[in-house]
Amino acid sequence: MPSRAGAHAGWRRRQSRPGGRVLLPGGATPVRSHSSPLALSTERTPSLKPINDVDTVRPLVFVFPPVAARIDSASRRCSMPCGATATTEGSARMDSQQTSRFRGKRIHFIGVAGCGMAGLARMLLDNGAIVSGTDLRQTPQTEALRRHGASISCAQDGTMLSPDIDLVVRSAAVADTNPEFARALQLGLPNLKYAELVGLVMKERFGVAVSGAHGKSTTTAMIAWALLQCGADPSFIIGGSVPQLGGSSRSGAGPAFVVEACEFDRSFHNYWPRVAVITNIDAEHLDCYPGGMPEIIDSFRSFAGRVPPEGRIIANGTDQRVRRAVEGLPAMVEYAGLEESPSLVWSTRVTGITDGCYSGILHHYGKAAAEIRLSIAGEHNLFNATLAVAACCACGISAAAAAEAIGRFTGVERRMSVVGTFRGATVVDDYGHHPTEIRATLKAIRERFRPHRLICVFQPHQYSRTRLLLDEFGRSFADADLTILPDIYPARDTDYDRRSVTATDVVERIRKNGAQAMYLAPLPAIAEYLSHFACDGDIIVTMGAGNIHELGTLLLST
Repeated sequence: MPSRAGAHAGWRRRQSRPGGRVLLPGGATPVRSHSSPLALSTERTPSLKPINDVDTVRPLVFVFPPVAARIDSASRRCSMPCGATATTEGSARMDSQQTSRFRGKRIHFIGVAGCGMAGLARMLLDNGAIVSGTDLRQTPQTEALRRHGASISCAQDGTMLSPDIDLVVRSAAVADTNPEFARALQLGLPNLKYAELVGLVMKERFGVAVSGAHGKSTTTAMIAWALLQCGADPSFIIGGSVPQLGGSSRSGAGPAFVVEACEFDRSFHNYWPRVAVITNIDAEHLDCYPGGMPEIIDSFRSFAGRVPPEGRIIANGTDQRVRRAVEGLPAMVEYAGLEESPSLVWSTRVTGITDGCYSGILHHYGKAAAEIRLSIAGEHNLFNATLAVAACCACGISAAAAAEAIGRFTGVERRMSVVGTFRGATVVDDYGHHPTEIRATLKAIRERFRPHRLICVFQPHQYSRTRLLLDEFGRSFADADLTILPDIYPARDTDYDRRSVTATDVVERIRKNGAQAMYLAPLPAIAEYLSHFACDGDIIVTMGAGNIHELGTLLLST
C-alpha cells in the first residue's frame, strides 16, 4: 500500500512540466513550504479591490495583477493593489482556467454528493479540470455536476478509476475500507482528503477561512452573501444550506474563496487563508483533542499561523482563549466584540432590538463606520455580523456596503428555522448541540417569539460529548419551560462512551439546576405526547445535530 508521503510525491510529480518546473498561476515561482509537502506558496495570490458602488446594475469581476495586498502598520489600513481592471464573468473564468494548476487534470471524487465535495468539484470544473465522481446517492448537486460536464456514477466499485487519473479525492465520510478507495490505492493513484484539496484550491484564490467552535456557518454565509451582493462574485463552501445563496456552495468568477474551517480532525490545518476569522474557542470535538483546552488552543494557533504576514486575522477580542491563540503571530490581528474597549479594532454598540433582531453601530478604531440592522434574531448574530463586516473590509468591501448587505441576510437552514405549526404551536428547528449554542439559541428564541411556553426537544449528539460536558448541559436549559430528551444520537463513539452516559443523566442534571425536564423515546412517542400537551402560543424547538429534525416533519404530518 503506498504511503501518504508517496501519494503526495506522486501528485507533485504529475503537476510538473518535463523539466520539473511546477505549474503555478501566471508563471509564478514556487516556494517550498515547511508546513506541508503539498503546499506551494506564491506571491501572486489574488487580491481584492474595494468595490464602492454597491448599486451597480451589472456586478463587475476584477482581475488583478500579480501584486500582493500590503498592510500599512502605521495607519493600520489595508492598502490594496492598484491597476485592477474590470472584465466580464466569462473572461474571468477563462483566465482562471488558463492559470489554474488543475487545468486539464483528471480528478476523481469519492463521495461527491456532499455539499463541500460537490462545491469543490464544480470549482475545479470551472478551472478546466476533467472531473468524475461517485456517490451512493444522487442529489440535485450531482445532477448539476453532470450538466456541467462531470461524469457521475452511483457505483463505488472502482470501475471509474484508471491509471490516467491524476488525483483521487475522498470525503471525510469515506473510510479506508471503501472498495473504490482501496482500488485507488491498488492502482497507486495520488489521493487526498477533501480538506487537503480545499487547501490547494485556496492557494490559487484570495482565501477567507472562518473558524471557531460556534457561529462558523452563519458568519461564513454572511461574508459570502455580502461579497456576492457587493459584486465580488465569490466562490464559497458553507457547512449548511443557505436559501438566499441557493445552497451551501458556489463557484464564482472572482478571486475570493470563502470557506467554513472546522477544527474537527484538525482539518483547518490544511488551509492557506489570506484572511482568517476566529469566532470563539470552546470545549468541542474533545474526541479529537484528548489534551483538552490547551491542545484546542494550540490547534487554533496553528491554523491562524498559516495566515501570511501581509494577511489579516479577525478574532474575538472578548475571548481570552482566542487571544492566547493569536498573540504574537506575524499577521496583523484585528480584535472584534460587542463592547467598547480600546483593545478592539471592531466593536458594535447595541442600539435596539426588534422582534429579537438586534441593531447596532459598528465602530472601527473607535470611529463609527456603519449601522448594522439584522433580519435574524440573537445578540450572538450581531457579533457574527461584526466579524463578517470586518472580513469583508479585509477583502476590499466598504464597511457600510457590507453592513447593509448583511442586514438583508435571512439565515442558514436549521438555525432557528420555522418549519410550521402544530396544534397552534410554532415549530422551530435548530442545529445547536453544544451547551454554549443551546443557551444562546433559547435566549434568542424567547426574544424573537415571546412564547407562552418554550418547549425544547433536545437530542444529545455523541456520547463522548455528552459525558464530557454533562454538567454544562445541565445548566443550559434555564430558558426552556420544558425540555424533552430522547436517546443520545451516536457518532464516533467507543463502547466505553456508550456505557458511560445516558439521556436520563442529562435530565437529572437539568432538574438539579431547577428546570423541568423529562426523558421520552422514540420520536413518535414525543410526537404523541406533544399532541396532547402543545397549545396556542407555544414554541416547540427541535434541537440537535442528529436526526431530531425528523420530529418536526412528523409533527406537521400528524
